[in-house]
Amino acid sequence: MPGCELPVGTCPDMCPAAERAQRERERRLHRLEVAPGCRQDPPRADPQRAVKEYSRPAAGKPRPPPSQLRPPSVLLATVRYLAGEVAESADAARAEVASFVVDRLRAVRLDLALQDAGDAEAAVVLEAALATLLAVVARLGPDAARGPADPVLLQAQVQEGFGSLRRCYARGAGPHPRQPAFQGLFLLYNLGSVEALREVLQLPAALRTCPPLRRALAVDAAFREGNAARLFRLLQTLPYLPSCAVQCHVSHARREALARLARAFSTPKGQTLPLGFMVNLLALDGLKEAQDLCQAHGLPLDGEERVVFLRGRYLEEGLPPAGTCKMLVESKLRGRTLEEVVMAEEEDEDMDRPGSLPEQGT
Repeated sequence: MPGCELPVGTCPDMCPAAERAQRERERRLHRLEVAPGCRQDPPRADPQRAVKEYSRPAAGKPRPPPSQLRPPSVLLATVRYLAGEVAESADAARAEVASFVVDRLRAVRLDLALQDAGDAEAAVVLEAALATLLAVVARLGPDAARGPADPVLLQAQVQEGFGSLRRCYARGAGPHPRQPAFQGLFLLYNLGSVEALREVLQLPAALRTCPPLRRALAVDAAFREGNAARLFRLLQTLPYLPSCAVQCHVSHARREALARLARAFSTPKGQTLPLGFMVNLLALDGLKEAQDLCQAHGLPLDGEERVVFLRGRYLEEGLPPAGTCKMLVESKLRGRTLEEVVMAEEEDEDMDRPGSLPEQGT
């Protein structure tokens, strides 16, 4: 607020010692924070694994003292830990991991907002946090709704992450080397949104002409036009983080494309189409996924390799089936760890050279 001086955080740990002790007493430690092999009752927190949890600021409650706030350097180290250790954990289900990471990243953003941090260093923290969040959400898969991770809450937290970061960019202090990439991620996550497109088109021309934003604009245009062939060709060229951002739209785009195929090919006697054609057109992960997609929409199969388009048989019930997206997303890591992607530039140099994007009409 105007005239209100913000403190500078001084807490050196991912979780303040006072909070660790309190959560130990109250038995509120997450199992990912407990010291390995600990058999005590109540369990003891591992200072190297415990991460400050989100606590909603209450009206009239005094601001936390500097000793309870982590400075930007510690916040960045916390995000690195969440991306490199927690997100890659094999000891917990992905939905449990996502729920934990989302809460702790929310606390990271709050700590940043409650202290006096420069926009440049704040942006670095917010970028890493948002990248981690996008990747963790993308890894959930179709069964996420049955786990502890609430899809509505996850979406809200991603949007809040974009909001915090874009407000930081808008304040003008920089430089922000990764801004074009993250503005592109914003458009890809909100694919088809008129408001998101308007906000991106209002960015300075120097930003809009950077390869990451040009690529995102091309994907958005293909999505709006219903040009499935161009859309899925473009999606296959995206690096890992943009692929994570756009994954939530893939199943809907496939349904729209299948509906158009049904309108074009359906006849009273039935017309067949090779499933291999659909695999290539929609960037599916093999014939089995193509079969499942067709059957989920009421289209009969002719053997294992062809679909039959019969007039009146195509149907849409509920949400479209969520695909595996191994080719469109998971394969893009190419041997890198999530920590490496989160903490570094995610754009591949060979994809940023002039002329690397397909022409608009192809």
